[in-house]
Amino acid sequence: MLTATTKHALRALVHLSRVPDGQSILGRDLAEQAKIPANFLAKILLTLRNAGFVEATRGFGGGYRLARDAHDIRLIQIADLFEGASLRKSECFLGEKRTCNDKGGCSAHPAWKRVREVFLDFLNTQSIADIGGSETVVALQSGGRGRSRK
Repeated sequence: MLTATTKHALRALVHLSRVPDGQSILGRDLAEQAKIPANFLAKILLTLRNAGFVEATRGFGGGYRLARDAHDIRLIQIADLFEGASLRKSECFLGEKRTCNDKGGCSAHPAWKRVREVFLDFLNTQSIADIGGSETVVALQSGGRGRSRK
């Protein structure tokens, strides 16, 4: 239901949520840990930074870190950022060339509608912290000293 880009963004944010406060992680280390191609991750991180979810610092002690607390980043915010209007668009489950709705849906529409509602509810209610677990990233930049999160 989500594009690969959105899944990569969520995975990157989960890994960033595990970086201890006040520290940063290098992009190449994040790419390796999150198993995302580095050049693709750079584009994702730029979008996340421009949207205010990630901070990037250059130089000694630099790298990436969350700009907000992981509890304050809802999955829907990230999905909206990368999926846009298509996330809420009710496409036909059977792939027919129409938009399904309650008045003119395909035969799968009633069941698919329930699945989409549960899915969107999940994205609306869950945060990066909720799906991130408590594992701490250990491959931080050697001796790096980032600024505290805002």
